[in-house]
Amino acid sequence: MASAGHAIRGSRVGAGPMGEQERGVPAPRNQVSYWCLNGHETRPSFAALEDIEPPEQWDCPRCGFPAGQDPANPPAPLRNEPYKTHLAYVKERRSDEDGAALLEEALETLRARRETSASRN
Repeated sequence: MASAGHAIRGSRVGAGPMGEQERGVPAPRNQVSYWCLNGHETRPSFAALEDIEPPEQWDCPRCGFPAGQDPANPPAPLRNEPYKTHLAYVKERRSDEDGAALLEEALETLRARRETSASRN
């Protein structure tokens, strides 16, 4: 069904561009090109400030790889570490002898608790 003579819903006659007068003059901006390993170019805008440099790398919004400012030498993707369990991290820090000593200490503590609770009953 076609609308009967109404212009765009939510607008009024004589309305100009939305918010142009309220926002003021936009800050000057610089666009910087970044290229990823897949050849995608990304051009984010940054505020044009004298004392601030744009970042050296930017994440590609298309593939997620890091992108650099040199199209001939884009940065390599980051190597993700595989998920490690808590036990894997502990094994990296402790030798088998350390683990055996800690286990024996914990078992002695448990045996001492059982002996004291058994003697109370």
